[in-house]
Amino acid sequence: MYINELSEKFREECRVALSEEQTKSLSETNNWSHVDRAKVHSDWDVLYKKMVSYVDAADPSNEDVQKLIAEHYEIVSRFYVPSEKAYIGMALFYGENEGMKIFHTEYHLNMVNFVGDSICFYAYQKLKNT
Repeated sequence: MYINELSEKFREECRVALSEEQTKSLSETNNWSHVDRAKVHSDWDVLYKKMVSYVDAADPSNEDVQKLIAEHYEIVSRFYVPSEKAYIGMALFYGENEGMKIFHTEYHLNMVNFVGDSICFYAYQKLKNT
């Protein structure tokens, strides 16, 4: 399941889940004061640099890509552990937020779409029953 296959109703449910879960987590953790942001950004940089070689060469469902998305999920989970819908909401946010699009494009012109589809596939395959 990729982003372009999601109904608008489900997309909206995912956006709401992301907002609600992040808001709750922020309030419970003093704005994520427990997170080493420098380490997170460094780890994301390393991860995205690894992912670049797959953007034009592999499907988001590729086993190696999914291992990288599992790393992405682990990094995200340092803030809070998102539900399936919230994680897909994050993929949508990446593609809809201008700053996030720019951030991802700095790695590869198609990175935001590739990461979004990879997250969507991961969430359906790995997180659905959690």
